[in-house]
Amino acid sequence: MAMKPKERRTRNLFSSSLREPYRLSRSKIQLFFECPRCFYLDRCLGIARPSGPPFTLNVAVDALLKKEFDVHRARGNAHPLMEQYGIDAVPFQHEKLNEWRDALRGGITHVHEPTNFMVTGGIDDVWVNPDGELLVVDYKATSKSGEVGIDAEWQISYKRQMELYQWLFRKNGFRVLDTAYFVYCNGETDKEAFDGKLEFNVKVIPYNGDDAWVEPTLADIRVCLESDKPPASSSACEFCNYCRAAQEL
Repeated sequence: MAMKPKERRTRNLFSSSLREPYRLSRSKIQLFFECPRCFYLDRCLGIARPSGPPFTLNVAVDALLKKEFDVHRARGNAHPLMEQYGIDAVPFQHEKLNEWRDALRGGITHVHEPTNFMVTGGIDDVWVNPDGELLVVDYKATSKSGEVGIDAEWQISYKRQMELYQWLFRKNGFRVLDTAYFVYCNGETDKEAFDGKLEFNVKVIPYNGDDAWVEPTLADIRVCLESDKPPASSSACEFCNYCRAAQEL
């Protein structure tokens, strides 16, 4: 059966005449970094990039980790991983936690008045130390040989993700440490058999965030969206390079 072409989106398009704050998610801010042209086509014209397959195993790992940390959240004590890595904190209890986790419903939000953007992001977790300072936490899952880390060039998106969440919590009136944590799960492939289960090595990786880029970037995004025509594409954008090569042929 032939696939139908993807329809152009008409919902949540940007217009400079909008009076209500324009919703801008963490993932769309990352798209702006990847390619301003793709971002403009998506937000202003409703032409989204082709979507890839969902990372359902990663989603499963996220869901199980949340359940596991929530057990200790309800008890008010530290998870064994936090004790193992010497982190003096416990999972943070808050009535809005489930709301913050739900990216589809907005997650944690803040209206940035200079740009009139409602910036949104869906977190994985947040911990709190004895001084009442929050530590933003994100879960990651992969399967690779050797140790996992966050120093690869493509992982800059992970770091921006953390820093945006830190900025959002600060804008919501919380005291937030610069130190954030990645709970990184690495699927083991050296077992003798599958036996219907996948086992992971879990590593907690600290990251010192700096959210100074957020507000200047929001200003740049506003300028981009208000332009009468799409900006130039990023030279590294695979989507734009493909379209360009196809047109030339």
